[in-house]
Amino acid sequence: MVPRSHRGVLCAAQFAPLACHAVQFAPEALLAPDRGGLSGLGRSVRPLSSVAASPGAWGGGGARVPRPSPEARQLSASSVNQALAALLFLYGQVLRQPLEALGALPRAKQPERLPVVLTQEEVRRVLAELDGVARLIGVVLYGSGMRLTECLTLRVKDLDLERGEFRIRRGKGAKDRVTVMPRAVRGAIGEQIRRVAALHRGDCVEGADGGWVMLPEALDRKYPGAGRSLAWQWLFPASRRYRDAASGHWVRHHWHESAMQRAMTAAVRRSGITKRASCHTMRHSFATHLLESGADIRTVQELLGHRSVTTTMIYTHVLNRGGLGVTSPADGGGLGDLLGGLAV
Repeated sequence: MVPRSHRGVLCAAQFAPLACHAVQFAPEALLAPDRGGLSGLGRSVRPLSSVAASPGAWGGGGARVPRPSPEARQLSASSVNQALAALLFLYGQVLRQPLEALGALPRAKQPERLPVVLTQEEVRRVLAELDGVARLIGVVLYGSGMRLTECLTLRVKDLDLERGEFRIRRGKGAKDRVTVMPRAVRGAIGEQIRRVAALHRGDCVEGADGGWVMLPEALDRKYPGAGRSLAWQWLFPASRRYRDAASGHWVRHHWHESAMQRAMTAAVRRSGITKRASCHTMRHSFATHLLESGADIRTVQELLGHRSVTTTMIYTHVLNRGGLGVTSPADGGGLGDLLGGLAV
């Protein structure tokens, strides 16, 4: 529960991203006690109405930034950076008292981890354990290199079956891009569109309040009827609808990320594969297998939507070259014979 003294700040934090066109985030992150947010400021936190009268309590007049607790030192680099970004946003955008000294601090360094990559046979084994729409989503993830959210938020209008393309709208970094639609899924995608159309017709039969989906940004005001057209329907719609409080429409959402993540986790477990694989592993495997087949790294960069080719270069470290393409000296001295009858 949010403390009463925090609620004014939290309310302001909810509207600040809209005012500065920043990415919307959960303001509750500012209050997370394990991430050094407002809770770390202890009793000095005051309602927003009192901040103007006593700005020193929020960092003006030389107020100290609280030291992280011993537990905070066990946080991951991403959690530390998120806490720092939340505090900078709070002081700079909500309270209008930028903390220049805190902003100059170096960010926590992310550990350089190699991505988990499945072989093509392992990919087949995992996908075979998925059923129905989940299997189609899994094949699309591997065959296109999309992120899970990008895949689940595809709309009917974003598909080009003739050209074999998926058009990704406002992916990571708010960038549009095009990626490949595998020939292996085009028939199944066409059938999925027909199922979506039938579901949409059934929703619309109920009257003017049925058959709606949410539109991005303010398109529902610019094109009032677009949210009820087939073109804007989700490719992977949820099974249930909900009543939108603002419009009164019955709205259908897309498949939830957690539903696909649970299905993928169960499929990996049933396949017997011991690698720590997830939905995102399909994206890693897509990129690695393309590079192994001789694809140009710049092409792979475009398909993945990476801003810099440096990000794509990480996949060159996991190419199937047998230990980075070298022969171990243990393979040239007949050492394998020593292990033939070894009891371990």
